Amino acid sequence: MKFVDEATIKVQAGNGGRGMVSFRREKFIPFGGPDGGDGGTGGSVYLAARQGLNTLADFRYQRTFKGDNGQPGGSADCSGRGGEDLEIVVPIGTVVYDTETDETLGDLTHDGERILVAKGGRGGLGNQHFKSSTNRSPRKATTGYPGEKRELRLELKLIADIGIIGVPNAGKSTLLAALTNARPKIAAYPFTTLEPNLGICEVDEENQLVLADIPGLIEGAHLGIGIGHDFLRHIQRTRVLIHLLDGLAEDPVLDFAQINSELSLFDPALALKPQVVALNKFDLPEVQARWPEIQKGLKSRLKKKQPAILVAPELFTISASTHENVRSLIYRVARLLEETPVEASTADIPVYRFESDPKEFAITHTDRGWRVRGEAIERAAKMTYWEHYQSVRRFQRILEALGIDRALREAGVQAGDTVMIDDFELEWQD
Repeated sequence: MKFVDEATIKVQAGNGGRGMVSFRREKFIPFGGPDGGDGGTGGSVYLAARQGLNTLADFRYQRTFKGDNGQPGGSADCSGRGGEDLEIVVPIGTVVYDTETDETLGDLTHDGERILVAKGGRGGLGNQHFKSSTNRSPRKATTGYPGEKRELRLELKLIADIGIIGVPNAGKSTLLAALTNARPKIAAYPFTTLEPNLGICEVDEENQLVLADIPGLIEGAHLGIGIGHDFLRHIQRTRVLIHLLDGLAEDPVLDFAQINSELSLFDPALALKPQVVALNKFDLPEVQARWPEIQKGLKSRLKKKQPAILVAPELFTISASTHENVRSLIYRVARLLEETPVEASTADIPVYRFESDPKEFAITHTDRGWRVRGEAIERAAKMTYWEHYQSVRRFQRILEALGIDRALREAGVQAGDTVMIDDFELEWQD
């Protein structure tokens, strides 16, 4: 079944049954009092998480769900039967939002967990409730209350222990296949994987790990470019990351920085996830020849804390296709997983939401030049390798994407002016 991780549905709880107008009529009691029963309560609508599901594809075919209405009340003080509750089954890891208010209604992270999303309407009152000293024969009852209506946005975030990240064609699917029984599509071209794949790795007789192969990330992913937001959210659920580098890439060190920059720009909390870095395709002689230079570049960047991420001290060389060193890699990842508190990964923050837009910025003019302030652009500046031309060009594209380039031009910036972003001073050039 096709992988679908977003869906919008409409739910409506059942209406309450109407109350009954009735009077007691029995032999020798021709003028009994009111005995109209109450209407039954409408059925409520629940969302429930179930093991074994991994897609929201079913909601492409059915998008409207309604609970049963309550039955009307009867005579002899008999209340109507309540409507049956409706339970909608969703995959574990589904986050539920109200589309009208954008409120987070729930985050279903455990098998069997369920939340109420639409409450059934209360049943109407029978005429027995309206009897008084001045009205002994009330011919009045109330209709049932309508059930709640809501439009919901469902967002699936896969739950896995380990996430495998990297640029397109780094070998993530091959590594997943080498470690688990998963059989993702594998080919020698970028973007072979267009949806996340899950697999279970047997570390030893007692321990299993769930791994997720996240499709390749490209520059601008945090802005929704390429697969962008569609799959970045799945990394939020993982506790530890395997950062796989392509040994045949033009500059694996720059790729390493770019991917971490995209993660941090999408959500700063992702920078807190520990990583194990592995250079893939080490079975090839040309990759082996490049390794000392790549290793030196990675250690230099990590020593400078740029980017500011949590990385295990070991740097692994593997070949996912020949399985070389992959067991050593997964053993190290398993140890790192044991050292990573659950609270730091998913327990306390099941849903990441920003109180303010991190892409907002402000520009002021000072005696020294132009000052640009903003969460996203300052974070991007800190994570830029200013000595690399490609990295500088990428930072310029971020300025354009966030609208800062145009805003500076409209404010009157001139060639040669100083533009200050965080602790960095840049010279403006047309």
